[in-house]
Parts: sequence; structure tokens; C-alpha cells
Amino acid sequence: MSEYIVTLKKSAEKSAKKMPLPEQMKLAQLMVALKKSGPVQPSFMNYSKLGEGKYHCHLSLHWVACWKNEKGTLTIEVYYAGSRESAPYAKH
Repeated sequence: MSEYIVTLKKSAEKSAKKMPLPEQMKLAQLMVALKKSGPVQPSFMNYSKLGEGKYHCHLSLHWVACWKNEKGTLTIEVYYAGSRESAPYAKH
């Protein structure tokens, strides 16, 4: 089985640097898991599917990560890593 190619969007990388170190480490663990087994990650806290090809999980109570995978590809982009309050899915 091929590994997935996981990228971190520049804006997500910038905001991730503002997270506490334990959450940065969980983000790194998530990216390794995404690379090895793909976008579905039910072992991560509050994991859920957000819509077609979009997913999220909590790195802790206040910090989240969001990623997307276009169906049929081995490419995953982590497009958000930051506070839960500013998460793209929270904006309605």
C-alpha cells in the first residue's frame, strides 16, 4: 500500500507555531498517521467528517486541525491548525 503525501498549508503552519508545544506534537503525530493510513482518523479526539473529503479532530480542548483529501488521490492537505474558536467550520 502506498503512503499518502501530506502537506501543511502555509497559513496552517504559521498558526500551528502559536500553539502550545503538546498540541504541536499532536499535530505532528496526526500528520504521520495521515501519511501512513489516510484521511480517516477515528483514534484522534473528536474526529469527524466535515463534508465531502474534509475532516477534523481536536488536538486538545482548544486546538483543532482540519484536512482535506480529494477522492481517488493520495494527497492530503492540512489546511487549518489552530484555535477551535477560529476554525473554518465554526464560521456560520
